[in-house]
Amino acid sequence: MKITTIGIDLAKTLFQIHGVDEHGKVVLRTQLKRKDMAKYFANLEPCLIGMEACGSAHYWARKLEGYGHTIKLMAPQFVKPYVKTNKNDIADAEAICEAVSRPNMRYVSVKTVEQQAILSVHRARQGFVKARTAQSNQIRGLLSEFGIVIPQGIRSIMNQMPEILEDGENGLPGMMRTLLERLTENLKEMNRQVEELEKQIVLWHRENEASRRLAEISGIGPITASAIVATVGRAKEFKNGRQLAAWMGLVPRQHSSGGKQNLLGISKRGDTYLRTLLIHGARAVIRFAVNKAKPESWLRKLMTRRNKNVAAVALANKNARIVWALLANNQTFHPDHIPATIVAKM
Repeated sequence: MKITTIGIDLAKTLFQIHGVDEHGKVVLRTQLKRKDMAKYFANLEPCLIGMEACGSAHYWARKLEGYGHTIKLMAPQFVKPYVKTNKNDIADAEAICEAVSRPNMRYVSVKTVEQQAILSVHRARQGFVKARTAQSNQIRGLLSEFGIVIPQGIRSIMNQMPEILEDGENGLPGMMRTLLERLTENLKEMNRQVEELEKQIVLWHRENEASRRLAEISGIGPITASAIVATVGRAKEFKNGRQLAAWMGLVPRQHSSGGKQNLLGISKRGDTYLRTLLIHGARAVIRFAVNKAKPESWLRKLMTRRNKNVAAVALANKNARIVWALLANNQTFHPDHIPATIVAKM
């Protein structure tokens, strides 16, 4: 009885294990406590182990790889079709075991400790940015109730708030002034946290050679470059640049039938954070290109045919493909590079 494939349904305390032999026959079905996981798999012959890419998956993947096992992580939405009955831990573990053995399954790269650490900084920064935006909107909304309007932007609030609090003729009661002072101090603190976390990200970016290479691309700075390097991992796991762009949700959705193709808006699948960073960077490039880019450039020609939103997504898609080429082939970005297919046609 040799176990060849195992599916693990991860949890906080109890892990459901489902194993089969080379013929697909069930030979293992058990539960393990967290404290027993390492000892159990250290004494098990190396085999293929599948897990959903969820909380603690990368930690256990690294741990079990150290015992000689082959670990494959899968997105939960790709495992769901293999659940044969009502959702429970036993059915989930069996579905994972079935899914990991499929030849066309798409896998998630196992992240290193360093990758997880910098992504944690990114997540913390993103949380502070959202909280800062919510706080600034609240301050602006409260002031509008008293007939005071402040332009959009964090700096506008910080620059104008001292004058508003000192103005004795604007009709603000003392309680309101105290509240606004407290909210403004909280806004400043969140802004300070964002700036400090961004400094951490920039320091990591400067020490990472792959991240520095990506930052040479127009529309990609230290924040975006570091997030891509940490999230994508081994770029060669994607067949080409289009597959990476699709993984980021930057390609059109299809709704085709009867031989008739119908392309819709972008799929918005995959990593929302990376997609957002790439599109924001593309918008910045487009604002610059309106007056600065050469009329014969690819971007200016695109902007004459499409609106700015479509152009931003197209540029983000192009940048995603360039990212794949640089990471997969360990290349340096050259702005004037001409693809070999185009050279052959000349």
